[in-house]
Amino acid sequence: MDLFSQEKAPIYEALQKFKAMRVVPFDVPGHKRGKGNPELTEFLGEKCLAVDVNAMKPLDNLGHPVSVIKEAEELAADAFGARHAFFMVNGTTQAVQAMIMSVCKRGDKIIMPRNVHKSAINALIICGAIPVYVNPGVNKELGIPLGMSISEVKKAIAANPDAKAIFVNNPTYYGICSDLKTITELAHRHNMYVLADEAHGTHFYFGEDMPVSAMAAGADMAAVSMHKTGGSLSQSSFLLISNRLSTGHVRQIINLTQTTSGSYLLLTSLDISRRNLALEGKSIFAKVTSLANYAREEINKIGGYYAFSTELIDEDTVFDFDRTKLSVHTRAIGLAGVEVYDILRDDYDIQIEFGDIGNILAIISVGDRALALERLVSSLSEIKRLHSKDKTGMFDHEYINPEVVMAPQQAFYAGQYPVAIRDSAGYISGEFVMAYPPGIPILAPGERITKEIIDYIVFAKAKGSFLTGTEDMYVENIRIVEE
Repeated sequence: MDLFSQEKAPIYEALQKFKAMRVVPFDVPGHKRGKGNPELTEFLGEKCLAVDVNAMKPLDNLGHPVSVIKEAEELAADAFGARHAFFMVNGTTQAVQAMIMSVCKRGDKIIMPRNVHKSAINALIICGAIPVYVNPGVNKELGIPLGMSISEVKKAIAANPDAKAIFVNNPTYYGICSDLKTITELAHRHNMYVLADEAHGTHFYFGEDMPVSAMAAGADMAAVSMHKTGGSLSQSSFLLISNRLSTGHVRQIINLTQTTSGSYLLLTSLDISRRNLALEGKSIFAKVTSLANYAREEINKIGGYYAFSTELIDEDTVFDFDRTKLSVHTRAIGLAGVEVYDILRDDYDIQIEFGDIGNILAIISVGDRALALERLVSSLSEIKRLHSKDKTGMFDHEYINPEVVMAPQQAFYAGQYPVAIRDSAGYISGEFVMAYPPGIPILAPGERITKEIIDYIVFAKAKGSFLTGTEDMYVENIRIVEE
């Protein structure tokens, strides 16, 4: 990485120059640098609205970059160790979908863990690829899905030698990492691409003593959520590619679904954040890791909670662990993670990332301070004192192995009719059911509905999980496939 070049921020610098020109706008957006919407200008600030501009020659064009965006892409690729980096303004969801759609078409197989984000399965619905699921390991104590074991990946490859790609979470929401380097070597030996969902792995590229990043492991593509831990604005991400893919082809795929009105607020936030991480990433993520380690130690002293970390590593389904993740098991105090999540927000004004059936996750990043973590720790201690109860009767796992009956695209577009979820056992689902966050489907189109899945949905709903995915906004009914 050329640190001298990394001091540049081409999009940011071009916008600064543009602002100084005092150009009279007769283009979109219609708020005309904020003058047409005083309330919005007051809320967001004149500086923000003044650079919410449309693509023009001095500022380049996201869909076909030839100047400042092109230079910014080259700098990002250098910073991440990729052959090319694309600026993504439709979220990491679009980056994940662009990865799959770049290497798979209708009928192609793709090997993936079932605990993927819904964006990956949505990509299968769009392009018609067929998932070959490698069920992740499960930690029975924590109830969480783990990574992909090499033995299971080998089985999937042997049974599906015609698969086009292997999709890997790096890391999972909980911080679990698979052996990405070995998976990549296996895939390439069998002429398959490797796609990495690094929505929660930006820091792998810049911190020291981190799990291996996708580009360093030799993967072909990686979707990186800069906004999650890299400091950029929400909805801004990078899509990274290595040498085995054509930059032009991937850009064509991106342009199928990416907006033609790319936000310069998002683009600039990526440009500035990339510069910050390239120059200061080691010290930034050393601090983040230290804060997370401190919080973990303090939470484990409370008793009842279990803030887990590298002790889970078994060099198989937990090949490595992301120590910046503050994942905490709550079921031993008789509370579902989502119940702790709600109490923290409603009673203590603390907003964490998510709570599920048995765990909570607090995202620690460059913006956090030790004092805030002390407040979180003390609040968790008080929640245990005030709200803990017997854990008898609690649902004890987050992941249920699915029975896949038909391809997601086939099920999604098949003839369907609604039934009550409580009465849907035995039918094939035509839609998703998931708790959001984290957005990992409990049920996806084409999967058989079982009593165990229904019990999970009913329990999650009763505990306060925000369920989504069904056409029915109340998640009482589910559309099933006509058989």
